[in-house]
Amino acid sequence: MVEKGELERWRLILGSDAREALEKQAGDGCQLSLGPDMDAMDQALAAIYDGEAFSYETAPGGRSAGRGPSAPSLAKWLGDVRRCFPQDVVSVIQADAIERKGLTSLLFEPETLQNVKPDIKMVATLLSLKNQIPERTKETARELVRAVVDEIKKKMETEIRMSVTGAMNRREHSPIPSLPGIDWKRTIARNLKNYDPDRKIITPERFYYFGRSRRFNNWTIILDMDQSGSMAESIIYGSVIGSILASLPALDTRVVVFDTNVVDLTEQCHDDPVDMLFGIQLGGGTDIEKSVNYCRQFISEPKKTMFILLSDLYEGGNRAGLVQKLDEMNKAGVKVICMLALSDDGAPSYDRQLAEKLSKLGIPCFACTPGLLPEFLEGALKGHDLQALAKKGSGKA
Repeated sequence: MVEKGELERWRLILGSDAREALEKQAGDGCQLSLGPDMDAMDQALAAIYDGEAFSYETAPGGRSAGRGPSAPSLAKWLGDVRRCFPQDVVSVIQADAIERKGLTSLLFEPETLQNVKPDIKMVATLLSLKNQIPERTKETARELVRAVVDEIKKKMETEIRMSVTGAMNRREHSPIPSLPGIDWKRTIARNLKNYDPDRKIITPERFYYFGRSRRFNNWTIILDMDQSGSMAESIIYGSVIGSILASLPALDTRVVVFDTNVVDLTEQCHDDPVDMLFGIQLGGGTDIEKSVNYCRQFISEPKKTMFILLSDLYEGGNRAGLVQKLDEMNKAGVKVICMLALSDDGAPSYDRQLAEKLSKLGIPCFACTPGLLPEFLEGALKGHDLQALAKKGSGKA
C-alpha cells in the first residue's frame, strides 16, 4: 500500500489532473485532499505549470478562474511562492513564469518587481528587456540589479584582491628612495630599536621601499566581452569582476564589450558596475575580430599584458582574421585567454571548431565558474602554464 502522504506529494508534483489516477491506485475509496500548506503550494505551481493562461485569484479549497496577470495577482503569487518554497526553487519558478507564461510584467510593475527574489538569471532577463521597462519602474529595477552586483562583489572582491596582491609579490624591495613607495611596516619594525621613549618617536637608520613598478600598473588586463544574448550571465559576472580589477592600482584595466559594434566601458567600470551593466545592449550580431583589433591598441608591453576574451566564439565576422590576430598577440608574449563562459552553470554552448583551432595555437579555451577565477588569475599573473590552469579549472582546454 502507498501511504497517503506519499500520494499527496505525487499529486502536488503531477498536478490536479493526476488526482483521479492516484486515488484509483490507492484503492479503498481514497479521497485525496491537500492540507492548507500544500494547497497554497499547489495553487502557486498551477498558475505557472498548468496549460492555461496565468490566473491567480485564489479561493478557499481551490483555485478560481481569474482575470489574467494583473499586478495585484502577480504580487500575491510572488509572495506565496517565496513563502512556500526555498530560495533556489523560487529562482527557478520565477524564470519559468517569464519563459512559460511570458510574464515580463514581473519586471514592469513596481509592486511586483519589489517582490522578485534578486538573482543573476533574473537580472539577465531584466537587462535584456531594459529598454521596455517603464519609467516608473526603472529605479526599482536598478535596486534589484545593484543587490545582485553587491552580492557578487561581497563574495569575490577579497579573493580577487588577495590573488592579485600575491601575484605581484610586493615583498621585493627597491633601494631607490620614493615617499609613496615606503614600506612603513618593515621600516618601523626594523627601526624599533631606535625608539626614544621620552620624545615618543622612532629615529630610523634606514628606510625600506617597495619597487614602484610593483605598485602601479604593473600589468595591463584587457577584458573583452561578447554582449550577445547567450552570454548574459557571463557578462554580469564579467562586469563586476572588471570593476574589482579596475580598482586595483597594480593593474591598468580596460573593459570593452562588443556585438557588431565595439563599446569601451572602462570609465563606467571605474565609476559604477551597475551603470556599466545598463550600458550593455544584450543581443544582436557578433564581430569578435573587430573588437580584438580595437583592443590591440592598449598593448604596450606584451609580456605584461593579459587579454581575456569572454565569448562563446560564434563569430559573425572574419574568422580567419580573428585567429590570425589572436595568434599574433599570443606569439608576442600576451597572455591570451578565451573564456567560453563565466557562470555557475555547466558546459557552455560554443563554437567547438574555432575553440579547438585556438587551443592548438596555445590559447586556452575553457569555461570557468566565478569561484575558480581568482586562483586562475593569480596563476596566470605568476607565469604558470595557462593550458594547465585551464584544465585544472574546468577539465577542458
